[in-house]
Amino acid sequence: MTTDAPRTGQADRDSGASVLLGAGGAALLLGLAATVVGALVSGSEAALGALVGTLLVVGVLGFGSFVVNVVAGLMPAAALMVAMLTYTLQVVLMGLVFAILSGSGLLDSTVDRGWLAGVVIGGTAIWLVSQVVLTTRRRIPVYELPSQVTTQPAQGGER
Repeated sequence: MTTDAPRTGQADRDSGASVLLGAGGAALLLGLAATVVGALVSGSEAALGALVGTLLVVGVLGFGSFVVNVVAGLMPAAALMVAMLTYTLQVVLMGLVFAILSGSGLLDSTVDRGWLAGVVIGGTAIWLVSQVVLTTRRRIPVYELPSQVTTQPAQGGER
């Protein structure tokens, strides 16, 4: 059979944590691999840049996805508004972190600017692709039809 059993209640619904963990894990693996490659190819500055980029991607995108997931579970009608606001705040936060790092002089001496930017771009791309793939594999219906109610004929032969 190719049909799934119908969902029977809120307890059967997946919380979305599997998508969050999967996307975060993919970005983390990419970042850790980039950290090792950066250390081998360009030294400790590149490794630190890749590590900072990894922490930035996993922290900012993970927190944003967590907030949207919680709001979608509590108030589904507000989920789109919160998702748009969260996305805007994530972009602002990333820009703010880059401005702080640049202003502090760390990007010129301790942290490799190229490796940091590369891991942030690559990690974000991996996060988005894995989140889309994992979400579509969950096969959650947009809405559920109400269960069909069968009416019993009344006693005494009335129809």
